[in-house]
Amino acid sequence: MRGGGPGRIRRVVVRGAAALAVAYLLLLVPDRAPVRAAAAESADAARARPFAWQQDAYWERLEEGYARARAVGCEAMGDEARAELHALADTVERLGHGTHAPDAPLLAEAEARVFDAAVRVAACPKLLPDAIRLAARLRDAVKRQSERWDPRDRRAREALYRVLYGSRAAIEEAILQAPPDAAPPELTAGVDEPSATPSALVHGVRVHSGDVLLSRGGAATSALIARGNDFPGNFSHVALVHVEPGTGRVRLVEAHIERGVAIATPDEYLGDRKLRVLVLRPRADLPAMAADPMLPHAAATAALVRAEAGPIAYDFAMDAQDPTRLFCSEVAAQAYRQLGVELWPAPSHVSSPGVRAWLAALGVRHFETLEPADLEDDPQLRVVAEWRDVEALRNEHLDNAATDAMLAAAEAGAPLPYSRWRLPFARVAKAWSAALNAFGEIGPVPQGMSATAALRSQWFTARHARLRARIEARAAEHLAARGYPPPYWRLVQLAKEELAASPD
Repeated sequence: MRGGGPGRIRRVVVRGAAALAVAYLLLLVPDRAPVRAAAAESADAARARPFAWQQDAYWERLEEGYARARAVGCEAMGDEARAELHALADTVERLGHGTHAPDAPLLAEAEARVFDAAVRVAACPKLLPDAIRLAARLRDAVKRQSERWDPRDRRAREALYRVLYGSRAAIEEAILQAPPDAAPPELTAGVDEPSATPSALVHGVRVHSGDVLLSRGGAATSALIARGNDFPGNFSHVALVHVEPGTGRVRLVEAHIERGVAIATPDEYLGDRKLRVLVLRPRADLPAMAADPMLPHAAATAALVRAEAGPIAYDFAMDAQDPTRLFCSEVAAQAYRQLGVELWPAPSHVSSPGVRAWLAALGVRHFETLEPADLEDDPQLRVVAEWRDVEALRNEHLDNAATDAMLAAAEAGAPLPYSRWRLPFARVAKAWSAALNAFGEIGPVPQGMSATAALRSQWFTARHARLRARIEARAAEHLAARGYPPPYWRLVQLAKEELAASPD
């Protein structure tokens, strides 16, 4: 009789360990280098370049002006602040009349006025509600002017960005400087654009079927989506509103990295952490809308029916022309496109080689695409309402500053690394995720994302969290030393200093 004994057990253990070691080594073989879109995808892409304010000296003067106004106090300089708001209101009124080109002096005047007004209002926060309403009027006036501009003209794109993004940045800086008891209302009304589609009241805002929601998530990758393009913005996510006729039932169609296209209730949508929300509605005077006022509802219904029909994977490649997989912007774009309305009349671009390299390492293959933040500039859409809260704004500023500093490092050639020894485990997790996906479940690695890309995403998130914590500590030191929190431009400066001091 042949016995096993300890020797045989040892051989089984050794062979098992050897097999595991071989499997580990095989799974350790790296992927091929990420594909980089080196060639321009269109003539517009060939001319694209990242926007840069290049105005650090101006930001410093504004901060100095705020420090002086703050030292004087609202009682002494309240008349001056009101005069600045009056001057801004006059500029907005003039923008509402006549036709103004993107390079018209009145646009530059509006930009300067809103920053000057914000500096003084920051020292006199009781005027914040007036400043917020004026900024909303300014946005609407400039968007109406842009209806006559060529959306592919670089001058038009920069003029819109400077005023829309700039005015929001200026006013929100004033909001963040205000004491807690002077915090303005979280909800700002925009244009009550008429709509024939079914509607419902959601958290104080009447939304119509076919409305588009822009939002900003609280994850590090949300900051990357919002900031990692030629015109860094405030939004990272798009959702399409559907309101059921008769019942008023509201559902939102959106695409998530983790599970692809999904349907959410308003509470589910808001329960997924949002730092801000913007409600957009197609203009009632668009030719397609005049021909069919129910067109937005038809678009929302088509998106909802398709989402209910079966799973639609997330489009990590960011291919705006591929209808088989959808990223969040494509949900709205595809729904409206099939009915003759082309949202994003000018595509978004990512032209920085360093930023493209990072995004390529995460699976992006198309760098002429549809960025969520750029939809705000679409002249076919009116801004109906905007929600933001002070603490959310503070968190967004910290997230953005960390991201902007990291993207500056990417532009300088810094790699987007990953933990090589964890690659075999990530590949096992990817295989497990694929098995779960086959049964409609969500795994640890999103469908469509490679194991290597998942590890790079984890590295980015962890690095971002460490840098953000150090910026927050430096911001607290600034507040203790100067009596007010650092403005955004200084937060970015602090982030770059911290990143240089600890690059790994």
